Amino acid sequence: MATPVLICDDSAFARKQMARAIPDGWDVAISFASNGKEAIGAIRSGKADVIFLDLNMPVMDGYETMQYIRQHDLPCLVIVVSGDVQPSARERMLALGALDFIRKPIDNQKLNALLSQYGIYTGDSSASKREVAVGQQQLSSIHDKIDVYRELVNVAMGRAGESLARLLGEFIDLPVPNVNLIESNELHMAIAEIGRNERVSAVSKGFTSAGIRGEALVIFSDTKVENIIDLLNYGGHADSEQNQLEALIDVSNILTGACLNALSAQLHVAFSHSHPILLGQHNELDELLSGNGMRWGKVMAVEIAYAIKHKDISFDMLLLFPQTAMDKIFSRLIEEECVA
Repeated sequence: MATPVLICDDSAFARKQMARAIPDGWDVAISFASNGKEAIGAIRSGKADVIFLDLNMPVMDGYETMQYIRQHDLPCLVIVVSGDVQPSARERMLALGALDFIRKPIDNQKLNALLSQYGIYTGDSSASKREVAVGQQQLSSIHDKIDVYRELVNVAMGRAGESLARLLGEFIDLPVPNVNLIESNELHMAIAEIGRNERVSAVSKGFTSAGIRGEALVIFSDTKVENIIDLLNYGGHADSEQNQLEALIDVSNILTGACLNALSAQLHVAFSHSHPILLGQHNELDELLSGNGMRWGKVMAVEIAYAIKHKDISFDMLLLFPQTAMDKIFSRLIEEECVA
């Protein structure tokens, strides 16, 4: 009898990638859910003896879903599949009863080793027939493409969050990335998390490879910088200009470096990075963004709002890609899937 398997992820692209990685020899009946609330319904309907669960989702995220499963003693095995692999994220989910973690993007060999380790499936790891059965992605609408871009950035966001968590020794709250296709003169509209009246500072780093180029900006609200400096243990006065500048550069380098490395790995390119540039300190957001991306016309703007909530620390990363780069990114991802 086929094992009921549920894949829960807010990205349709990620759900299909996960389904295509399941070994051919494992007799399964696959269902899908786009958030934890849908997953709970599937469990209660008998469609989820094994769940592959994402963490960062709207409506009901992976943590809330795992908490509910534990509180109500629902009969299922949960394997977390996430771009967020912070040690504390892993510890939290294992403590709630998750079986194990798999890092995105999914690796068929690692998946098979984990299934074998827990006695869930011990056969051959080949998934070539599963790939044919699940089929290639039919991605034509702008909504489909944005879903692909969001999943790409979701993995990169998780890598950056992991690097920062190890540096600071704190759990980093990660959001669902906010992806917008906008005119470059509307960049301020892409930042949802920063108040319109706040003064901000920002560091910019450009990157390019294989016809793909873009810009990464890390934006700090002035009201939060002192809290970041305290956590970094620089010594001296948290409100000194030198300490503030060092904090901006250090945190920006960690985030952009890890994020761009993860993008490079997924796209199979080696990005060249420019030196970080201080765009400005203590400016209004509109003023700070006024010169960025204007030369590109239409851009894809991805906002990632990182936070350490119990320390009242938050900052935003803004990834900007021109239209030509978006097309090349999409082509590379789909080509990679077709030969996977």
